[in-house]
Amino acid sequence: QVQLVESGGGLVQPGGSLRLSCETSRSAFGFDIMGWYRQAPGKERELVASKGRYGSPNYADYALGRFTLSRDNPNNFLYLQMNNLKPEDTAVYYCHARTSQEVYWGQGTQVTVSS
Repeated sequence: QVQLVESGGGLVQPGGSLRLSCETSRSAFGFDIMGWYRQAPGKERELVASKGRYGSPNYADYALGRFTLSRDNPNNFLYLQMNNLKPEDTAVYYCHARTSQEVYWGQGTQVTVSS
């Protein structure tokens, strides 16, 4: 059973930064796509950023210029560096990974941006 374990969430003031981590229980090379989604209260889950095994990440418009996604395939980690955080970034952030046949989700980590 593949597990994705997120960490790094928390409470931060507007303008602050957080770095989310996602550790996989199997080789990250095996995933076609890895990324982060988020879900705010009362809203649908939405894509934050995703990245194939190679190549450049794709970002939601609101994440461009503020968030950076990176994959550390040899060490089985996915990271999301979030800078200049805003109150509207408050949500549960989920790590996501998929192959051609399976989709996996982490349990989520809460990010709260508030003064």
